[in-house]
Amino acid sequence: MKEMINHLAQFATPERFALFQRVVAERTRYFTAVLEDVYQGHNASAVLRSADCFGIQDVYAVEDQNEYKVNQEIALGASKWLTLHTYDQAGGGVDQAIVDLRKQGYRIVATSPHANDVLLDNFDVTQGKAAMFFGTEKKGLSPAVMKQADEFVRIPMYGFTESFNVSVSAALVMQHITSQMRALKVPWQLPEDQQDQLLLTWLRASVRQSDRILEKFLSTK
Repeated sequence: MKEMINHLAQFATPERFALFQRVVAERTRYFTAVLEDVYQGHNASAVLRSADCFGIQDVYAVEDQNEYKVNQEIALGASKWLTLHTYDQAGGGVDQAIVDLRKQGYRIVATSPHANDVLLDNFDVTQGKAAMFFGTEKKGLSPAVMKQADEFVRIPMYGFTESFNVSVSAALVMQHITSQMRALKVPWQLPEDQQDQLLLTWLRASVRQSDRILEKFLSTK
């Protein structure tokens, strides 16, 4: 893979490739965001933009009721650099998403008030990987998520309004969690093979005729 990366990097500007290398070193899968039936395009897009800004590589979208639509004017191309996983009803929906996340070692964390919740400031990032679930704009998280969640997190609020906009909630949680995980030196960085895979993916998305270039390169090996 490194040979393909080095070959394809010749067709990108040195500045571009250096940017890719800096960004990939800051990417994480220690934390991921899961959006359940978020139906407003501007919210879905804003979450992707925040995820990219905070170095979160994976975003999961559950489409049991609503299709996850991205408005590129708001996302500003963030989806090009992220790994988006979608689950509709045919693919098992939210239940299958939870199964897959558990297999990867994630704690299932519902961002919703609950009798056993903790304030965001008190959430312990050192206890392992966390998948934070954010609910739909009007109804919040489904009973299925609330029943299967391992932990519950509540964002402190002091006004009359009962909840934040979902994209604001996601941004607040992302900022706090990623700051904490870096400060506390948990193993948040991607392993080398995953960094290489992302570098290759980004180069292929950025270099014109990258498939043809790689095909020609591999034919000489």
